[in-house]
Amino acid sequence: MTGRLSFREKTSLILLKSMPVLLFLLVLVVFSILSPRFIQYRSLENIVKQSSYIGIIAIGITFVLLTAGIDLSVGSNMYLSATVAGLLIRHYDIPVWLALVACLLTGALFGIVNSIFIAKLKVAPFIVTLSTMVAGRGVALYLTESKAVSFPESVIQVGSARFMGIPLPICIFVWVVFVAHAFLTRTLYGRQIYAVGNNIEAARKAGINTDRILGISYVVCGILAALGGFISVAQLGIVNAGFGKNVEFGAIAAAVLGGASLFGGIGTVFPGTVLGAVLIQMVSAGLVFTQVNLYLHSLITAAIIFIAVLLDSFRSGLLAKLRRRNIRVDKQRVLETKSHDDK
Repeated sequence: MTGRLSFREKTSLILLKSMPVLLFLLVLVVFSILSPRFIQYRSLENIVKQSSYIGIIAIGITFVLLTAGIDLSVGSNMYLSATVAGLLIRHYDIPVWLALVACLLTGALFGIVNSIFIAKLKVAPFIVTLSTMVAGRGVALYLTESKAVSFPESVIQVGSARFMGIPLPICIFVWVVFVAHAFLTRTLYGRQIYAVGNNIEAARKAGINTDRILGISYVVCGILAALGGFISVAQLGIVNAGFGKNVEFGAIAAAVLGGASLFGGIGTVFPGTVLGAVLIQMVSAGLVFTQVNLYLHSLITAAIIFIAVLLDSFRSGLLAKLRRRNIRVDKQRVLETKSHDDK
């Protein structure tokens, strides 16, 4: 494709593809200049640690975005999953690892319900996940009667523990990144996820079981949302009625900031989504370090997200333009070849 591009188009495409890294470096340099304390090791470690749970959820969102889908239920998922784990520990005194299994199974159930309606019943992902978002939070509020669920010290230790000097939430985040990146880039199912996102009809005609691929994507998203919720509650020690609210928007923003396309078929877990998740937390921390007015934090973060979505639109438009050009060129070559053969 790139052999037929003009120099200007090549440059634009390279810049658009590199934008997540460039934006990350720009934010890092700007806040480092404005506040030297920002670049200290302890500050950077806290930023990555605080972004670990949203990063894990954003990786799940990336799977869904790659199929040209969306999942608005991840916030309610993490709330209900963490609530189930907390109630089991509180009322049945089960070990932490078993509570984590129950938490992940609850997240998987979320993904299964979403995938059944989306893949089998062909309901729009936005409608399905919006419904499960409301239903999931409703179930959690019913189970807790809107009361906070506190977690014992054994769970809080997970959030404060270290492995080889590195905070355990960061270690779990790195492990999830490694597995998800390897799955998308090294396995058949990973390549099929990209194919479904690029053109689901073409993927179906090529023999890909598109329903299975959609199911895998939403179940992975559900499990990672539950895991992110557990990591978050391990750092907070409590789940209340506001737990997980609006997390879906931060997770989607992280994936898009990392280069994932809302139109499907484009995106990476590493470095893409990882950079996006850390970038969002970096902006929040940088605004605190530089003592920016608290009421401006949301506006600045929203502006950065808007720029990322705008760049995604430009990139998608440019790629679509190049595809149309290639189709015309290929058709012309076929006609020329056929005319030559006739002669």
